[in-house]
Amino acid sequence: MNKYFFSDMSVMLGRSMRHIFRSMDTIITVCITPIAMMLLFVYVFGGAIQTSTDNYVNYLLPGILLIAIASGISYTAYRLFMDKQRGIIERFHSMPISRSAVLWGHVLTSLVSNVISLIVIILVALIMGFRSSVGVLPWLAVTGILVLFTLALTWVAAIAGLSGKSVEGASAFSYPLIFLPFISSAFVPTDSMPKAVRAFADNQPVTSIVEAIRSLLSDQPVGNDIWIALAWCIGIMLVAYIFAMRVYNRGAT
Repeated sequence: MNKYFFSDMSVMLGRSMRHIFRSMDTIITVCITPIAMMLLFVYVFGGAIQTSTDNYVNYLLPGILLIAIASGISYTAYRLFMDKQRGIIERFHSMPISRSAVLWGHVLTSLVSNVISLIVIILVALIMGFRSSVGVLPWLAVTGILVLFTLALTWVAAIAGLSGKSVEGASAFSYPLIFLPFISSAFVPTDSMPKAVRAFADNQPVTSIVEAIRSLLSDQPVGNDIWIALAWCIGIMLVAYIFAMRVYNRGAT
């Protein structure tokens, strides 16, 4: 690793974050859809949905947070694709900087911008009646899960951004990811689903992540859900990282 890797990465992070703050519409756009869905499900459908809690926004919030992350990482793919198309990545490679710092700058920008979006959504949820009496440690655990989930999907986005042939192709991959929470326990308990749908919902990553976050925030026993959630997040992140670096290095040669 280049001895200047961290300083180079901080420069790349600063560059990408300046783009974010100059165009806050990306964060606003990421927040609008999940907040609109939260309002719709709580105030329109919430009364008809039977869950294990009287406060539906408490049940709903974990899934909404994952949808926000899945929406936000599409902008990472878009920014990487545009840098590649404009020859900016090649220009950076001709400079005496760590080559991987360019990619890491985009990944950390995704993490920071998604954290901002999640904070905004949680604030709206608090206004809508979300409450959690747990202490600092459960919140730190929830934060850790969300960070790992964001990093995992961001590396998936990096693959799409670096290998996409068009803007639409680079960002379209996020649509199935946004749809996954709908076939999970994010909105309704899975025992209300048909057997085939329930089998898929119970064994896909979103359900275990949602259940782990929900249990932590409601001060309930987490059980194996947290370990399954961590295994999914870390596994996806490692596999996506390996493939993203291969695509990135192949394009840099």
